[in-house]
Amino acid sequence: MQTHFTEEALKQPHIQEADRVLRSCVHCGFCNATCPTYQLLGDERDGPRGRIYLMKQMLENPDDSENVTEQTRLHLDRCLTCRNCETTCPSGVEYHKLLDIGRAEIERRVPRSTAERAQRYALRKALVEPKRFQALLKLGQTFKPLVPAKLKDKLPPKPVDAGTRPDHKRHARQMLILEGCVQPGLSPNTNAATARVLDRLGIGLTPVAEAGCCGAVDFHLNAQDDGRARARANIDAWWPHIEKEGEAGVEAIVQTASGCGAFVKEYRDILKDDPAYADKARRVSELAKDLVEVLRDEELASLEVNEGRRLAFHCPCTLQHAQKLGGAVEGVLVKLGFILTPVQDAHLCCGSAGTYSITQPELATQLRDNKLNALEAGNPETIVTANIGCQTHLNGAGRTPVRHWIEIVDEALPTPVNS
Repeated sequence: MQTHFTEEALKQPHIQEADRVLRSCVHCGFCNATCPTYQLLGDERDGPRGRIYLMKQMLENPDDSENVTEQTRLHLDRCLTCRNCETTCPSGVEYHKLLDIGRAEIERRVPRSTAERAQRYALRKALVEPKRFQALLKLGQTFKPLVPAKLKDKLPPKPVDAGTRPDHKRHARQMLILEGCVQPGLSPNTNAATARVLDRLGIGLTPVAEAGCCGAVDFHLNAQDDGRARARANIDAWWPHIEKEGEAGVEAIVQTASGCGAFVKEYRDILKDDPAYADKARRVSELAKDLVEVLRDEELASLEVNEGRRLAFHCPCTLQHAQKLGGAVEGVLVKLGFILTPVQDAHLCCGSAGTYSITQPELATQLRDNKLNALEAGNPETIVTANIGCQTHLNGAGRTPVRHWIEIVDEALPTPVNS
């Protein structure tokens, strides 16, 4: 693709990055074939190729107010950031990096209404602080009939007991774990189950209370500076454990929510121009591992699972397209003895996409129902996934129960002799 940026514009790092991404696109349109919103809406501007042209026009013409409008912003808002297009693209276009630049630019040039700004601000403040979120969640569960319809189906019926976590200090091998922001309230058992399973493998999970939200919620709601600030805060919290030498040092930073994992692996990119954090961010991204990467590389014989339970696995977009780990969880589950039912069009997004199910509820509901039809086709007992957003969104339909896959593995383990 030819670009027409001025020499002055190309002095700006974000324009240099946009120019690089745009030039890698060859206009082929293969991306549209796997774009969920293009499939639903059939509008070129609601597919990756069309959005690329919209962003190119906007970035090349900083004074164009006639063509850069609220309609432009709507088409960018409708993108799920599922990155399915990147998996499909034969030219390796890093679409999500261009989208981050385009969304920041449209936010600056076409201000949102007061109501939209208020909604996005409320989402950021409600979701990213675990204690605040849990208090709001409890309030919502108590007064559920009064909760707005588009939020009501996001509320689990009641708190889930997390169970106990083993003492991490008894193991020489140590890893950190990102607790997350909404997951401790919506599915507190996920990380506890992770700790119990890893304990069987001789791995302790060192708690770091100072680490908080990964920053993805802020960043993808166009509060990108706030997202970077959260990344820096997490790096500061983890760094004392990372810089320890020898056996005392941690092996990895584990994420059980694939959306968080994908973003922590992006720390190296979003902080690459920060001289104080660039090197540390690169090291953190190198240490970041989705939970399945840990189990995939371990000897699993000690888990002694031979369950035979029928499961359908929903592979989140952040796991298969962003982290390129499609098939990894399925491989672990089959190795442990679970039976996986077939899922048609497993590459397509469920419609959760962070806060997308709240900001774009109609499209998200269509995608959710399509995904559930595909997941339920093989009559599984349970649907399992690897991301709290997908889990909550799919569960909101009130159909087949949806849980994190590590909980099912934990439940299938025999009770330890010394427990």
